Amino acid sequence: MALIKSISGIRGTIGGKPGDTLSPLDVVKFTAAYGTWLLEQHHENRKVILGRDGRISGEMIQRLVVSTLNALGLDVIDLGLSTTPTVEMAVKFENAAGGIILTASHNPKEWNALKLLNNEGEFISGEEGAKILELADTDAYSFTTVDKLGSYTLNETALDQHIQAVINYPLVDIASIKKHKFKIVVDAINSTGAIAVPALLRALGVKDIVVLNEEVNGKFAHNPEPLPQHLTELSNEVNKQKASLGIAVDPDVDRLCFVCEDGSLFGEEYTLVAVADYVLQHKKGNTVSNMSSTKALKDITLKHGGEYSPSAVGEVNVVKKMKEVNAVIGGEGNGGIIVPDLHYGRDALIGIALFLTFVAQSKKSVKQLRGNYPDYFISKNKIELEEGLNITKIFDHIKTKYKNNPVNTEDGLKIEFENDWVHLRPSNTEPIIRIYAESNFEITADNIARRLMKDIRESMSGN
Repeated sequence: MALIKSISGIRGTIGGKPGDTLSPLDVVKFTAAYGTWLLEQHHENRKVILGRDGRISGEMIQRLVVSTLNALGLDVIDLGLSTTPTVEMAVKFENAAGGIILTASHNPKEWNALKLLNNEGEFISGEEGAKILELADTDAYSFTTVDKLGSYTLNETALDQHIQAVINYPLVDIASIKKHKFKIVVDAINSTGAIAVPALLRALGVKDIVVLNEEVNGKFAHNPEPLPQHLTELSNEVNKQKASLGIAVDPDVDRLCFVCEDGSLFGEEYTLVAVADYVLQHKKGNTVSNMSSTKALKDITLKHGGEYSPSAVGEVNVVKKMKEVNAVIGGEGNGGIIVPDLHYGRDALIGIALFLTFVAQSKKSVKQLRGNYPDYFISKNKIELEEGLNITKIFDHIKTKYKNNPVNTEDGLKIEFENDWVHLRPSNTEPIIRIYAESNFEITADNIARRLMKDIRESMSGN
């Protein structure tokens, strides 16, 4: 059981004692703090957008959040079952003061979270998050009188607006997609991707769609993170259906990965690489990804005459860097694509539309398209943390051990080994250290990761 407070939101498991988990009391407390912060920022604008993924606990938490915001005098526009990027865009559609997305993204079903947005429909900054946590810790909120309670409105058109914005995006070519006559298998992981992705595909002119795990009940058919080991059902179904490709999204539809027509994986790291390749062919400029992402994006960017910049992990950090360098495309290697002139948020729907356009216009299969890019291998691992461990001490120990290698401490610890790298960082969403290593050879990446995991364990034992 856990309750984690970070720039990624207030995230925790359901069930247990207040303060230790995402209990009803904690939901009310942090919602009240966020609502109070919104009122301090926007005295006149009292509109807040709310949406949730398909989690079992979503409806229960939604009722708590609505009542708390109304008790502060805020007007809630509820999208109901929705996606993270849809809520982000709806903040702008409705000219709202902010928004809350109820989703724990890739975490298993027992988790849920409050992801908090500003009036631009973007995740709040670290400084803003710290202020909200301070308000929560000191109970510095006050509820309004009965005559000034906020209102509640259900909005059932936001997804349609989102899809319309995607299909109207200049680099999305519906005519080419229709002509290609794709057959697509979608793994919707029992969440809102079952609503959003087929609706988008139909709007793009795709008629032959097979949806796996399409009942939106939050009882995820497999681990919801779109990693290779969780996509065997999708790969098998693509083969069985003789489909053009497979699409997998996470429960809140901000991450995206593809399966090739032969059932092999396109690779979640290459989702952003391929979309960036297409965008940069039509729009010259710079790119950004977090420093745990493949160096293939840098290769593609340089090939098209742009400059690549790494950022700290986390969507808010990627967005900040994208604005600094005026990037035309960016995101994260976990399958998160950010198209800034649509909106500054990871969005699987625009990613799908641009990828299908690229495949259709290239007249190549998905497998052939993947062959355009170098084969870098990222070994993704994690070590669970015991309570009370001193992570700073662990990282200092490892930094000293590798003092002769180039080391970046902007976000955890990134160590370079000639053409390879390893990135160690505490997760914002789970009590773990993530260990990512990349090399031209899979076995080398695995060996680097194993070596650093051994170093971490040795340091933990002496911590």
